[in-house]
Amino acid sequence: MFPTRLDSSIAYDIAQAMLDGFNRHYRLFRSESAGAKHRFETADWQGQQRSQRERIEFYDLRVKEASRRLELEFKAGEQPMEVWQQIKLHYIGLLVEHHQPELAETFFNSVTTKILHRSYFLNNFIFVRPAVSTEYIENDESEFRPTFRAYYPTEDTTAKVVQHMVQDFGLHVPFEDLTRDAQWVATAMAERLGGALLRANYQIQALTGLFFRNKGCYIVGKVINGFSEYPFALPILYNGSGKLVIDAALFDEADLLLLFSFAHAYFMVDMEIPSAYVQFLRSMMPRKPRNEIYNALGLAKQGKTMFYRDFLHHLRHSTDKFRIAPGIKGMVMLVFDLPSFPYVFKVIKDYYPPQKDTTREQIKGKYLLVKQHDRVGRMADTLEYSNVGFPRERFEDELIAELQKFAPSQLEISDYDGKTEVVIKHLYIERRMIPLNIYLQEAFDAGGAKPNESSRQALRAREQIARGVIEYGNAIKDLVAANIFPGDMLWKNFGITRHGKVVFYDYDEIEYLTDCNFRRVPAPRNEEDEMSGEVWYSVGPHDVFPETFGPFLLGNPAVRAVFMKHHADLLDIAFWQGHKDRILAGYVHDVFPYDKEKRFRHDT
Repeated sequence: MFPTRLDSSIAYDIAQAMLDGFNRHYRLFRSESAGAKHRFETADWQGQQRSQRERIEFYDLRVKEASRRLELEFKAGEQPMEVWQQIKLHYIGLLVEHHQPELAETFFNSVTTKILHRSYFLNNFIFVRPAVSTEYIENDESEFRPTFRAYYPTEDTTAKVVQHMVQDFGLHVPFEDLTRDAQWVATAMAERLGGALLRANYQIQALTGLFFRNKGCYIVGKVINGFSEYPFALPILYNGSGKLVIDAALFDEADLLLLFSFAHAYFMVDMEIPSAYVQFLRSMMPRKPRNEIYNALGLAKQGKTMFYRDFLHHLRHSTDKFRIAPGIKGMVMLVFDLPSFPYVFKVIKDYYPPQKDTTREQIKGKYLLVKQHDRVGRMADTLEYSNVGFPRERFEDELIAELQKFAPSQLEISDYDGKTEVVIKHLYIERRMIPLNIYLQEAFDAGGAKPNESSRQALRAREQIARGVIEYGNAIKDLVAANIFPGDMLWKNFGITRHGKVVFYDYDEIEYLTDCNFRRVPAPRNEEDEMSGEVWYSVGPHDVFPETFGPFLLGNPAVRAVFMKHHADLLDIAFWQGHKDRILAGYVHDVFPYDKEKRFRHDT
């Protein structure tokens, strides 16, 4: 059956209406991102946080709007499949000169799968693979700025060129001493070049959009000299007198990987051609997957699309099986992984032990809270998916049995397109990390718990214990300063990233710090109370007793010694109450996604 002329007309109108919906979405997304500059200039930190949360919700709202319009105007869900094939072809034609074609394709998928039944998800009616190239898209209209600017310093003019580069961003707040800061950046740049001869192509390339997050903004670019390229980021912050300073000069790929880590909130950056930003950033961080760069730029839906395509590619080129993830099993989440793939898959169980007084919707609300909150480099970002199909032959039988036992409502096994498929109805996907309890146990097993052992292996093990415990305390303190109480602070709920950072990843008990009631344990009323193994005093649902953390966390003497040396204040109610009072007073914590040793020292 061939589509009629009328069918083709309807198909074109639906395609155009779909693109109108995307264009409205990206216009609003970009406007909100561009507003970050004004909020930074006016030090409107609460407004910046609010805008960050609201922007995350934009995509789903626009998808609902577009779906509703297509149903009302065109009865899109009732159109025959021949029309939907035409819709996609017309849509591709509309994207030929578009500046965000990859995002528009993802939007098309989101709207289409909302209108059509799931059985159509993986056929020709959506973009399983990109249809329009993002290579060499140019800002050809005069009103658009280029993706990056190039500057050409000499050995003697680097500081002046850096100063000119910063001024090009037009920040409407005076610097404390930009000439001084530019000289510090130039000195750091010369050190990074290591005395290399400056070649004919020596230049600085800087992305034209400022990157905003928390209370800072960042100039991001790279230095090119001969065949060498050096990525850089210049964080710009306020000093104590309301003036701006360049706080550091980050010149290593490792610094950039931390800056764009999955454990940080998304940047707000005004981009006309996002794929060009991703390409530029990927040249600076070639080991970072493109999906994580899209996520870092606030384009989480595109990140999900890229991740899923990478995941399908990995499945086609691997043969190992999904298994129950190693480590202590959670009471709320069932976790599985694929050994060859660096992510874990988390499914909410159908029922929980009595001590876990929660529901599926409450748990999903906690994960949404983390998605919308400033993660300050200490909470793992998650990708949330619905109705994900996996090949049954790639699952170990033990994992299937575990899913059938603990999450039967989330599991469907059916034949699809001639193959047996495992469908998980709802899951979260996170970067795989080494659980902190396993990291510490490895050190104990290597001799780290033997204080008198002087072998090199034992010394390394004790250093590993110290690093893990110190980072653990630092992670909790960063979370507290960002108004997050972790709830369950057991070591197993934290992980070590490839950069050695400790990150929290168990969210079912987190609360806002300001919702917690911090209390001291009351003195026993009598000898019976003192000897009792039970709690003799009343405990409210939000009551927290910091002095009781020790027995649960510090049973190992080696751990206790390091913890008490560096983080004894975490057992003191004054620490927690003090942060709560500051947050209630409107204070917003400073977050430094780089080592403090890399900061320039400013006289303030």
